[in-house]
Amino acid sequence: MRLKDIIDRIKLPFRKEKELFSALYAILGFYPRNIEYYKQALMHKSIRKRNDKGKPLNNERLEFLGDAILDAAVGYIVYRHYGGKREGFLTNTRSKLVSRDTLGKLANEMGLGQLLVSSGHSTSHNSYVEGNAFEALVGAIYLDRGYDACLEFFEKRVLGKYINLDKVAFKEVNFKSKLLEWSQKNRVRMEFQMLKQLKDDNGSPIFSFQVMLEGIEGEKGKGYSKKEAQQMASRETLQRLKREPQFVDAIFNAKTERTKMEEEPAMAVPDTEQEQNFMIEQEKMPEKAQTPEMPDIPSLSDEEFDLSDISHKEKSREDIIAEAEAAAFAEE
Repeated sequence: MRLKDIIDRIKLPFRKEKELFSALYAILGFYPRNIEYYKQALMHKSIRKRNDKGKPLNNERLEFLGDAILDAAVGYIVYRHYGGKREGFLTNTRSKLVSRDTLGKLANEMGLGQLLVSSGHSTSHNSYVEGNAFEALVGAIYLDRGYDACLEFFEKRVLGKYINLDKVAFKEVNFKSKLLEWSQKNRVRMEFQMLKQLKDDNGSPIFSFQVMLEGIEGEKGKGYSKKEAQQMASRETLQRLKREPQFVDAIFNAKTERTKMEEEPAMAVPDTEQEQNFMIEQEKMPEKAQTPEMPDIPSLSDEEFDLSDISHKEKSREDIIAEAEAAAFAEE
């Protein structure tokens, strides 16, 4: 191998890392202090990489952290921007800003998807991979530079440049309709169960509803109207469907049991007039054995069975002696 090739091989990792630094600066507006956080944030679980201790090395843990930080940061931005607005409006606005669809579009517009390291086949059918990577990126920012840097990143690098906050806030998203569409498409039974109805300090009614999917308890929601409460319950349930595969499995298992019972044919009712034969069936004999031949019985001739020997006449003593003597002489 030529010396130039060896030098190029040594320079290659440094060149790639330099390219990553430049790409991240274009997205973040600052250079990372610890590049390892960002490398992990861009590492999808499909590559199945492990660290020195044998534990999975991917962006799932950073995604969890970034999700919590993003909720807090965006919640503060919305709270500060819309003074006097009710909790339901603020929650709804924040939910739309941090939804997987919004974050996925953000990641795509910012070029984050091009930096994502994956096996290639897993991202083609998963529309939330880039949104998850965005959350992981926020987690990396938090570990690298702290909460204020996350807040500044979203305010200066996202809002105004990629998202119109007011347009998002006042755009009505019908979560109930989306959940109903999902349930109908998957033939899942859905209903809203009203839990309670209360009144606040001003006497205004507050409704509380819970989503039920195939009898499995979904999320709850409350609001100043039944529609608002059902919207909140639907939104939370949709989020849970996206984040908890176990919840989805439980719903479809319940659906399978229900459809199995519906499709299973009923047993025929026994006929009470049906003949019940309690007799033990005997083995049939062969045709020859059905009319068995009787054993040969010697025929009795008149000589062997002479009725003249039987007489009702009483014999005298002399006659009996005479007959005995005659028989004795005959045997000789």
